[in-house]
Amino acid sequence: MAQKINEIPSLNLAFLGDSVYELFFREKAVLESDSNVNSLNKKTKEFSKAVTQAKIADILTGKDGEEGFLTEEEQGVFRRGRNAKGVSIPGSCTPSEYRKATGLEALVGYLFLMDRKERIAEILNYGIERYNDAK
Repeated sequence: MAQKINEIPSLNLAFLGDSVYELFFREKAVLESDSNVNSLNKKTKEFSKAVTQAKIADILTGKDGEEGFLTEEEQGVFRRGRNAKGVSIPGSCTPSEYRKATGLEALVGYLFLMDRKERIAEILNYGIERYNDAK
C-alpha cells in the first residue's frame, strides 16, 4: 500500500489534504467551543488561508529559525507538494506562500492515506500552538 501512496501525484495528495486539514480545524473548533456556527466559521477560516498555512509550514520545516518538527520522510512529501507544477495561484497570497500551503496539504493527505491520523494531529497542533504564540 505504501508504494502505491508514494506514486500518487502530489497535487492529488494536496486535494485530499485540503479536506482533511479543514475537517481537523472544524472538529477542533466544535469540540473546544460552544459558539454558534458563525463564530465557529470565523475561528476556522483563518487557518484555512494559504498565508496561514504557509506560516505553519515554515514553523514545521524550521524556516522560522527554530528546529523543524517533521521527520525526513515528511519533509520529502512536503517538498514534493511544494514543488508540484501546474497550480494556479490565487491573488490572496504570494506564489511562495501558495506552494508552501500546497506542500502542507500534500503532507496531510499523505499521512491520512497512510492511516497516521495521530501524527496529523501532532503536527497541526504543534503548528497551531507555535503560530498562535508568534502572533
